[in-house]
Amino acid sequence: MLQAHGVSFAYGRARGRRGFRGADDNDQPNNRPREGYAESAETGRLRAPAKTEARYRGHNDDVLSDVSIRVDRGDLVGILGPNGSGKTTLLKVLGGALNPHSGFVTLDDRPLATWSRREVARRIAYVPQETHAPFDFTVLDVVLMGRFPYLGPFALEGPDDLAIAKQALEATDTAAFQRRSFNTLSGGEKQRVVIASALAQRPRILLLDEPTASLDIGHQIEVQTLLRRLNAEDQVTMILSTHDLNLAAALCRRLVLLKDGQVLETGPTDRVLTPSAVRSLYNVNADVQRHPQTGRLMVVPIGRV
Repeated sequence: MLQAHGVSFAYGRARGRRGFRGADDNDQPNNRPREGYAESAETGRLRAPAKTEARYRGHNDDVLSDVSIRVDRGDLVGILGPNGSGKTTLLKVLGGALNPHSGFVTLDDRPLATWSRREVARRIAYVPQETHAPFDFTVLDVVLMGRFPYLGPFALEGPDDLAIAKQALEATDTAAFQRRSFNTLSGGEKQRVVIASALAQRPRILLLDEPTASLDIGHQIEVQTLLRRLNAEDQVTMILSTHDLNLAAALCRRLVLLKDGQVLETGPTDRVLTPSAVRSLYNVNADVQRHPQTGRLMVVPIGRV
């Protein structure tokens, strides 16, 4: 289970780490208690305390403020909101890539800061909007990087790691170009490879930042199908941010509506995704109706308010 309870974060004040945070550089957890930590009475969740705030350097406005969300094991949750609402920041705080300046995140009732980075990376995978490789890695190399949390110091990938990586390539329809340079791929191809690398981590929790933004409609459907299968069959908990309201309606069972760093509403998709919600989030009038064939909610924008 993943839960946020009042995490406060400021880009100008809080420490940030590249990758998943939760340990010092020696890969050992920081076991010192921190102000605001509290143990949860429930298990199996990632948790952040009830007030989430974030500020950019030189700005007084909070990027995140008073955010509380709970994600149970096996949930598939979408975060909706306009540009600048704090969606990416919230995902990074939940995953440990950004360290809150107050409040906390817990995983299985333990503060995330007490887990080593290796332990966190075995449980949580993060798929960013864009990825750039600094060196000329092949696609297979990039996917094999997802196995790093399971390797010892100076160890190389073994046959099992290679098999897992190739399964992830097949699942994301990227096996055909596994020998190509990652940097020669299109944006959509890169996104599918990064999803494959995340799958190679074998995570329990998958955080995805606009996972279909660079994909053509065919691969959007394939990624939706893949995520739905991983969630249903493997019980992978997923939290994704998206600007695609129809993707959220088709894929997510629950939604978090985020605007100006605050949660406007959270709950089941059928209850939360309404014309008034779309108007509040985006200042857009929209018709929300059932698709005649699929029965799923469908959002049809009409125009600016």
